Amino acid sequence: MATPLPAWAESIRSTYLRGEASVFILHGNVYDLVHHDGKLWPLTDFLRDLLLAKKEVVLRYDPSAGIRTLKRGKVLTAVESLTGTSPAPLEALPALEKILRANDGVALIIDYVELLAPGGDVSFMAEADRRALATLHRWSLDPRFDEADNVVILITENLPDVSSRLVNNPRVSTVEVPLPTDQTRSEILRLLEADATPREIERLSQLSAGLKAIQIRAIVNPGEGNDTDYADHYELARSAFEGAPDAAKRARNLARQFYGKPLAELKVYLRDHGYDPQRATDRYDEVFDLLAAKKRAILEKECFGLIEFVEPDHDFPRSAGSTRSSASSCRSRGTFARGAPTACRWASCSRARWERARPSSPRPSARSSGLTAIKLKNFRSKWVGATEGNLEKILSVVRAIGNVLVIIDEGDRAFGATGESDGGTSSRVIARIKEFMSDPRNRGRVLFVLMTNRPDRLDIDIKRAGRLDRKIPFFYAQDAEEVEPVLMAQLRRHRIQHQLELPRDRDRTTARLVGWSNADIGRCG
Repeated sequence: MATPLPAWAESIRSTYLRGEASVFILHGNVYDLVHHDGKLWPLTDFLRDLLLAKKEVVLRYDPSAGIRTLKRGKVLTAVESLTGTSPAPLEALPALEKILRANDGVALIIDYVELLAPGGDVSFMAEADRRALATLHRWSLDPRFDEADNVVILITENLPDVSSRLVNNPRVSTVEVPLPTDQTRSEILRLLEADATPREIERLSQLSAGLKAIQIRAIVNPGEGNDTDYADHYELARSAFEGAPDAAKRARNLARQFYGKPLAELKVYLRDHGYDPQRATDRYDEVFDLLAAKKRAILEKECFGLIEFVEPDHDFPRSAGSTRSSASSCRSRGTFARGAPTACRWASCSRARWERARPSSPRPSARSSGLTAIKLKNFRSKWVGATEGNLEKILSVVRAIGNVLVIIDEGDRAFGATGESDGGTSSRVIARIKEFMSDPRNRGRVLFVLMTNRPDRLDIDIKRAGRLDRKIPFFYAQDAEEVEPVLMAQLRRHRIQHQLELPRDRDRTTARLVGWSNADIGRCG
């Protein structure tokens, strides 16, 4: 029985067979390896050998590398004259159009379509971009393409980078290639680590959430057979672990951890650990540590300046403030962490009167629940379409990571009333975030925490059920007993020696601070 195609590939196949479209735009995780039938395929090879296997001729056009023949089932004179050349788009597209019109069973793959038909207003486009856009648009509407059994696949990473005239064309089908899911990552890891136990595969899959298949392979299996640096690290580690159980396996894992680093660093590591292999009781301990360290570095690099990973250093028992608000927040995050999707909130809104109460509240939430916490930074750009592209990149990473806490600070700015001075970009961004927040597929996997001092300035529809389900207010301390943990936390934070004894000294200290904000208490004295 044939292995089913990935969902996105099956979508292309079924749409094409129904005659709904012959021009497709592939976007998203297009520069990754595709896992299918126990093998990792480059996207172009997957398209040529599996999805387009019945096509007699498969051509590929890259604006920089020119025209290449990926599959030649029959000899075409026009193809032979173009292969290996690098004509400009004004020359290449008309030549490719002649081939598509004159022959049956031809597939054309065009890389970097955003360079041929970039997003933005047509009036600002160069003449070459306008003609390329008109050509691609005409192909999608030409019935002779369907009659000739030809197909055109356009590839881009960010869909907003492509002209909206092409994307919104009803005869052009847009298909997203997602990041590897939990099941896909497990299958990839079983392929790379055949002798790993199911528990180890599950742990590796959890740690690699949000990474591409090519990145997972580079971390777990970094091509050790052809790398002299790896061999040196492996030999050094193996000699240190000689005679211990699973010495070769543990040496391989340690060599992966120090892959690309100087050999001296590995020597220092082994010396610090006294060459004691028993310290690594789990043969995948080093891989777990490596994945956790490199995952954050990779995601921060891919989303540079767009998101910030929040490192919680304390949980609710170590935090001070409104105990009722903290308890409510803790219950919400606890339900999320237990993995009960139907009982989970979609999102929560933390409302505080002063700045001091807000930024710290999601940190103990993340620490107590064990969730990965990220904070949205300024992803807006002055370039047309770049803001939407940045947002889509963030949301794709958030969806792939799963079990993540997304923190949006200054929510009244992000979701408040906006004008149209930016050409409607803010409205589109807000609408997309609202759509993502209320997507039922994200329930129990993505929890939004929106913080604001002015909940009255939020849009009414963002506060409805299904978006911000729970509103958690942070008020000033209502009595001296609530002030005391705040005061003691401030004394610990600033390392102030004191002889206070509560509740003995309550009348002289905390009773006088009732009605003060946490920020005021932190600045007093």
